Amino acid sequence: MLYVSTRGSLNKKTGAQAVIQGIAEDKGLYVPASIPKLPFKVEDMLDASYKEIAKKILLCYFDDFTEEEMDYCVNGAYDSKFTASDVCELKEADGVHFLELYHGKTAAFKDMALSILPYLLTTSMKKEGVTDKVLILTATSGDTGKAALEGFSDVPGTEIIVFYPDGGVSQVQRQQMITTTGANTHVYAVKGNFDDCQTEVKKIFNDPEIKAALKEREIIFSSANSINIGRLVPQVAYYVYSYVKMVARGVVKNGEPINIVVPTGNFGNILAGYMAMKMGIPVNRFICASNDNKVLTDFIKTGLYDIRPETRDFMLTNSPSMDILISSNLERLLFMLNGRDSDQLNEWMYSLENLGFYTVLDSESLTEGMKAFWGGYCVEADTIKAIGDMWKEHGYLMDTHTGVAYKVYKDYVKETGDETPAVLASTASAFKFAEAVGDALGLPKAADGFRAVENLEKATGVQVPYGLKDLDKKEIRHSGVVTIDEMPRTVLGI
Repeated sequence: MLYVSTRGSLNKKTGAQAVIQGIAEDKGLYVPASIPKLPFKVEDMLDASYKEIAKKILLCYFDDFTEEEMDYCVNGAYDSKFTASDVCELKEADGVHFLELYHGKTAAFKDMALSILPYLLTTSMKKEGVTDKVLILTATSGDTGKAALEGFSDVPGTEIIVFYPDGGVSQVQRQQMITTTGANTHVYAVKGNFDDCQTEVKKIFNDPEIKAALKEREIIFSSANSINIGRLVPQVAYYVYSYVKMVARGVVKNGEPINIVVPTGNFGNILAGYMAMKMGIPVNRFICASNDNKVLTDFIKTGLYDIRPETRDFMLTNSPSMDILISSNLERLLFMLNGRDSDQLNEWMYSLENLGFYTVLDSESLTEGMKAFWGGYCVEADTIKAIGDMWKEHGYLMDTHTGVAYKVYKDYVKETGDETPAVLASTASAFKFAEAVGDALGLPKAADGFRAVENLEKATGVQVPYGLKDLDKKEIRHSGVVTIDEMPRTVLGI
């Protein structure tokens, strides 16, 4: 299996090489030269564990790894730090099957991929004979940062720098990051929003002067964002797993389709579902759920991707991990749906970077492919109502991002009448956004986010995830705040 850049570079990479490099030299994102087919029959895997399914899926994409190497990666990643009976859990409430992806150390779905990425990266380095130190450079909208910091903390041969938008994450998310231990971890708040952080990180990745300065010190860049194929591929596994378990439970017969509902801002999580479909998992529709920052909803409905400030405001919401206007992974989907035409993709990306918009209406193949997606959005007040109603009527506790997806899914069913059994990606513990969830449940306003966590546990009887306990008592180790312009100097200084 080789990997190609969305922007047209002729330098194809093996799986290990693509994981190490993170982003292509032409600013493109790596995609498989072809999507592999499922390596097993669904009926043969009905009793399989998450690790068994994940290993088989990962070996399809990283076939330059031996079985022993992949065993090492999978077993090291999915161990006792996950408290679910089988890494993740599939629970039914109100006729929806919630794929709970947040039972790892940081209580967010990013643990599912970022627990294994350090193993994939360090194994790749050994395979490729890389002796340079790897500098993991990452922008986060809230959850990626902490999951990456936990994954790479004190991993030999690595340093990790995380930038997050100052004021753009929840109090619990911020506290998780700034109390991170590990001699190789560095965390900075940035005076700007997530799009600012992500755009500047991409510029730093491709800055020849910075690259040269790092090379002199025997350091190379890589990424823990979903721009790294080693972050994206592990997410494919849990959609395959969810379909296998839906069949095992008799919710659908083998071969019957499901719908997949995903709250997303950067488009990586829903793209992983699309890749699972291309492998052979029957999917009827992908429901793409946005919050007030509904650029993806508008794009799916109109074919116009528009982030111009005169036509769209950037909103800070109670689902901050989706407060994103530049959805990086959409680039991969556009590439795959439009005949892998990198010239056309470069035109669209140039237009986005320089004009703030692009339109795909002139691409018949892409327009046809996008019919698999349905876009909807949910405003803050409706998110709160959805969380409150679900708890009151069904006793199921959702975080704000899952609440967005649930409301959008209900809108989808109402509009289309499509009642195909649905798997909804539940992306975070409610305790990460305890203030908003407390409001939804009618709890008294807490003094701060930490008291909100305590109040939510008392009111619901749901146990606080172990990674969120006593956060306010932990030592603050990272207090730096920088401007966008200071980010390159900060990287070189570290």
